Order: sequence, then C-alpha cells, then structure tokens
Amino acid sequence: MNFEDFVDKSIQISLDLGAEYCDVRSESYSSKKAIIENGQTEQCDSIIDAGIGIRVLKNGVWGFCSISNPGSFEIIREKIIDSINSTQRFSNKIKFSKEKTHLAKKDYPVKKTPALEELIKIGTECDSIIREKRSIIKSTVNLYFKTTSKYYADSYGSRISQNYTDTIVDLIATARDSGITQSINITEGGRGGIEKISDEIDLLKVADEISDKASKLVYAKPIKEEKTTLVFNPDFVSLLTHEILGHPSEADRVLGKEMAWAGGSWWAGKLGEKIGSSELNVFDDPSVEGTLGWYEFDDEGIESSRTNIIEKGVLKRHLQNNETAKIFEVESNANMRAASYKFMPLIRMACTCIDGGDWNPDEIIKDVKSGYLISNMKIPSIDMKRYNWSISCQYANKIENGEITDLQRDVIVMGTAPEFFRSIDACGNDFTIRPITNCGKGDPMQSMMMGNGGPTIRAVATVKSTGEAKNA
Repeated sequence: MNFEDFVDKSIQISLDLGAEYCDVRSESYSSKKAIIENGQTEQCDSIIDAGIGIRVLKNGVWGFCSISNPGSFEIIREKIIDSINSTQRFSNKIKFSKEKTHLAKKDYPVKKTPALEELIKIGTECDSIIREKRSIIKSTVNLYFKTTSKYYADSYGSRISQNYTDTIVDLIATARDSGITQSINITEGGRGGIEKISDEIDLLKVADEISDKASKLVYAKPIKEEKTTLVFNPDFVSLLTHEILGHPSEADRVLGKEMAWAGGSWWAGKLGEKIGSSELNVFDDPSVEGTLGWYEFDDEGIESSRTNIIEKGVLKRHLQNNETAKIFEVESNANMRAASYKFMPLIRMACTCIDGGDWNPDEIIKDVKSGYLISNMKIPSIDMKRYNWSISCQYANKIENGEITDLQRDVIVMGTAPEFFRSIDACGNDFTIRPITNCGKGDPMQSMMMGNGGPTIRAVATVKSTGEAKNA
C-alpha cells in the first residue's frame, strides 16, 4: 500500500467523522550531508523519513495530526478522532473556502543527480583553496542535498504531486592574527541537482574570494558611529529584504495571529499608504526557477504566482493563505507552507525580493561623496514589529569621492523601517537572488528554506563597529 492510498482514505475518514474540510500531505525525503574541516571529512549524515500530515476543520476550528510511516487505516482513524476532539476545546471560528482545485504532477528538473562522493570531492577542493591564504586558521565546508516527494490532496478534489531536489553548500573561512579573529561565509545552491554548485557558479573562485577577504579583514579597522549614505550589495540586501520586508508582509503577522520568532508587523492597517520612496518595489514570487523558494503549488493546493507587495513605495498586498485571504477579502497568493509533514503549514515567504532598477552599480558608488559599501549578510536583530532593526555585515569599505577605499570590520547597520525605506534613492540593474536556508517561524519552530534577493541599493542609515583597531 502506498502513501497515496493513506492520503485519500484519511480524507474520507475525516469527512465521515463530521469534518467540514480536510487536507492531507504525504511526504518522503532522503538527505545526505558532509562536513569538511581543515582537510578532513569530519561528518557524513544520511537521513530518510516519511509520513503524512492531516489537517481537519470542524465547527470552524482547526485540528491537526501527523503520523510517521503509518501502518494501518485504524491508526490513522484514531489520530483523526483525537484531532477532531481537540477542536472542541476552542471557540474561535475561522472562515475558510477554496474555490479552485487542481490535478497536477510536477517533477522539478535535476540535470546532475547529486551523490555524497561528488559532494565530498567538491568540498575537498574548496577546503584546500580556503586554507592557502595567509592567517587562515580554519576552513569549514558544509555540503548538503535533500530529495523530496510530496503528495497533496484535499476534500474539494485537488490531487497534486511535486518532486524536487535541493543542493546547498556553505563555505566558511576563518582567519586570526594578533588576537583578532574574522570569518567570512557564503551559501550557494538552490532547487536542482549538483549542477547548482558545480556548473551555475564557479565555486572554487568563491572559495578563493572568501578566504582572501577573511585573511585581509583581520587587518581592517572598525568605524566610528555615524548616520551616512550607504550602498548595500545584493547579498546584504537579501537578508535585509527577508527581515524588514518579507516577515512583516505575512498576513498572520499583520493580524497578530503569529508572533513567535519573527514578531508582528509595523505596517498593519497601512495597505494603500506610501511607506517608502518611489524607487522601492518589492515582490514575492514562488515561480522563479532554480531558487529554494520555487514551487508551483503551496501546501493548500493553491497555484503559485507573483505577488507585488510594494509598488513605487506604496504598500499594496500581504502574503496570504486561504484563511487570511477571507479576512482581507482577497484571494490566497499561495504562501502557505510547512517545513515537513510533521507540522501545520504557516504563511511563509517563497522568494521575496526588492526589484531591480536602472542604475549601474558602479554609478551608484561614483555618485557618493562620503559613505560606505556594505557587503554580505551576517546577523540580524529586529524588534517584534519589524520597525527598529540592526543587521551586521561581514565587511564594509569606505567610499570617498566615488571611490571604494579602506576595508572595515565589525560593522553594524541600524535604522527604522519607514525612515530607511523613504531614503532609498537608487536600485541597481544587478538583481540577484540568494539562498536562505534557516528561516525560523512558528511554535513549535519550523525552519524553512527560501530565496531572497534584490539589487545593489543606496539609502541612509546609521553604522557603527565593535572591536578595536588593528595596525597592519
């Protein structure tokens, strides 16, 4: 008996027990991971898992259960009974409807099937390159791929199968000299096979670049606190977009229904208002091929499409599921996803980005008399409403009279969301999407992979450093 039989039977059992609606996700996956540190393969993991997640709506209240490797219909029936009984403890009534159904199968392309041996070979080459540079004390290469098969069905008649592979590598170069330690890291990969890290990027060049930067960064100086003009590279912009644009766009946060981990939304109630400069255009698009946020149907069986969140600085839309869409009197835009069959789905970003502009990135820099070039994401710190924010970067460079000069270390960027958005006056033509592999949301927390991105942008914010200067 295959999982599809369990899925279809689960729906029938739920309806027979009085549920108004039921959807079921079956999922099976296998993953392999290798960690290489300082020339040694330190760890190899292999994980296989499978199960089903069942969501039922009874008397306007959700119930949920998950079962790993279900062995019989009777086990499923008992779990569903428990889920339906649990709905009697709550009095909140939701409105839920789904008008469109889909019958579909999608096999996402894999040009080169990943294998652990090939990952280790690639990782070993990168590790060797990282360790060549001066002052490097540690090289870490994490390589990972996961192959997933998902089958979704609901009581309205949708039946959707999606099969995909994600391949990812994290590179970390750590340097130390005279008591100062600096690390540069980068993540590459996406939805697809080993071609995502072997053909679509020059990973050996990336390894050399982060090693070179880390080895130089231990001799860089910190900066004094000031509010100034900043130019942000696309990698930093991807995390900035994630934290102060993506999360507050999720409708459950806007409504105050989901506050765990990433808080609420400062722009609740501001649809139709101008919240940024006319240069600011923001979208979420699950249909961008090859990214970690690529999917054709979400975990409510809704077909994905692009959502324009901000248009010329005006807040236009939020990210919705079927339930919140009824509240806002709009259609769901297919942003309902769960980390696995073990969890209830939540509203999640797919591929949220600041849209590109017409500026050449070099011209953006040349137009700055005094400021900083802020490069590569590091650590965010955001308040519960996504209003006050600070995000550290991996490194920065002084900009003087349109020229990139001194390398700077330990730089933190701080601002308030509305003031920062209003100050954006240039967006580059170098639009880039970066992989985000560990976005947390929910209670219990679900870690999700997605894409975020944007171009080089210019705006005004406050910068400062921690640490003491080191003489070269």
